[in-house]
Amino acid sequence: MTTTEVRPQTWMTPVRSFWVVALVFFTVMGSSAAPSPLYPVYQSRWGFGASTLTIVFAVYVFALLAALLTVGSLSDHLGRKPVIVASLLVLIASQVVFVFADGVGWLIAARLVQGLAAGAAMGALTAAIIDLQPTDRLGPLVSSVAPAFGLGAGGIAAGLLVQFAPFPTTLVYVVMIVALIVLTALVVAVPESAVRAGFDDRRHVVRVLTPTLGLPVSIRSRFWPVVPALVATWSLGGFHLSLGPSIMGTVFDLRGAVVGGLDIFTMFTAGAIGAASARTLLPRTAMTAGALTLATGIVVNLVGLHIASAPLYFVGTAVSGFGWGATFLGAMSIIGALAPPEHRGSVFATTLVLSYLAFSVPAIVAGVAIHSAGLLVTATVYGAVVVALALGAVTTTVLRSPARV
Repeated sequence: MTTTEVRPQTWMTPVRSFWVVALVFFTVMGSSAAPSPLYPVYQSRWGFGASTLTIVFAVYVFALLAALLTVGSLSDHLGRKPVIVASLLVLIASQVVFVFADGVGWLIAARLVQGLAAGAAMGALTAAIIDLQPTDRLGPLVSSVAPAFGLGAGGIAAGLLVQFAPFPTTLVYVVMIVALIVLTALVVAVPESAVRAGFDDRRHVVRVLTPTLGLPVSIRSRFWPVVPALVATWSLGGFHLSLGPSIMGTVFDLRGAVVGGLDIFTMFTAGAIGAASARTLLPRTAMTAGALTLATGIVVNLVGLHIASAPLYFVGTAVSGFGWGATFLGAMSIIGALAPPEHRGSVFATTLVLSYLAFSVPAIVAGVAIHSAGLLVTATVYGAVVVALALGAVTTTVLRSPARV
């Protein structure tokens, strides 16, 4: 009697695993932008104003940050795959809440659950992309392009469905649920990419889950010079997220669900192109050139806004978006090289916390300020601050970053 050796399935190769994780990251980011074109529909149906909309945005962001701060480093201890799978299941649950939402309370609840799921997933996904990268340059490129293209594609795709397809408050989420179920099944087949550190005892578990920004002491002096670039890039995203819809409707008289997502789509798609174009540059060069391009684009944005020229404004959005992608790629390349494998989850969670604080806090402040200061003043001040941050990133990068990067 002969025994047949059972060989493990090998169809999920390391390269396929890498692209599955990248697609999951893209989809998670796309899902976070998908509700945006629906907000005018919700406002019309449920009769809430701009201040409530600011709360809806803030709830998502602060839930995401809370998850990053508490479970962001969990994948260093449990492995990437369990954290990603659990996060996707929670994200599916949030989409179900969106489907059945019949009031602003349910909308806030859906965004809360969605933020928790996205925050829990993002640190593990970014670390897994670096773990699985086929080449040293591909990981940082994909971790830069996936969120940019995901946000842009999610916003414009949802806008198209809302404007031209039936069941505007349902179909977007049903499509997302199906996609997430398929991706969850694929992630289950992906081999674990991290060495599980585990936990020593219950106190260790509590320590890991205590909200904190975790950076190994050995990389802190090299990490902090990258921060101005992170703040400049994500503040730019907040500019378009918080003021873009108002600018489209009030200044340029462009309305509709598709137009509402067009500004974000333009910026983040240009960002994906910018990151791809800068992939052969040294990280420090990409950060410097990208930040200068970003600042130039914002200036063009503001000129277009002041003379009420939509074409000029969109040119500025594309230019600044291109700079966004190059700058963020350079930052992620430097951080990816700095982060020790055993601390990647916590390092990238910290990076994402800083990024989302820059993305959200200025956007919330702008949403409040626009009622008292007016759109033009708010946009001008916000844009000027982003330009200053970008130029500060150039200075910090040139003076303090190691010459070899």
